[in-house]
Amino acid sequence: MNSKKTSRLGVYAGSFDPLTVGHLWMIQEGVRLFDHLLVAVGVNPDKKPTFTVENRLQMLRESCLPFPNATVAAYSNLYLIDYAKSVKATHILRGVRSAADYEYERTMRNINGDLDPSICTVFLTPPRDIAEVSSSMVKGLIGPAGWRKIVRKYVPEPVYHQLLELHK
Repeated sequence: MNSKKTSRLGVYAGSFDPLTVGHLWMIQEGVRLFDHLLVAVGVNPDKKPTFTVENRLQMLRESCLPFPNATVAAYSNLYLIDYAKSVKATHILRGVRSAADYEYERTMRNINGDLDPSICTVFLTPPRDIAEVSSSMVKGLIGPAGWRKIVRKYVPEPVYHQLLELHK
């Protein structure tokens, strides 16, 4: 039996527009599961982002400082499976908050498995207190009186400061 340990590289990709406490929970769990976690900002030309790619990368880097085995990068014009292959990932990490998420992610996992069966997709389900948190939910909370106090609970500190700057 070969006693040589294989390094496990996970890729956790998303738009992170903005990064939420739900994303941060996924990153925290990902660094426990894998020897190294690459947090990748996927650039989707069909989406109209709130923050630039550079802003999102900076907020992610600041938020990932407590995780020495996590790095942050961006990719565009590639399927996630092809990006994972290009960085020699062994795993793709995905979050599942609801039945609708599960159906979508299951389909993507099967397609990715057809394209490269050597890369394993891992699903994590967040704890109840953050299961409903999403970037679009956070963006939808901004505006009405008192939004600053409410939104603060759902985003990491670097993101909160950027949101305050954006909505002076």
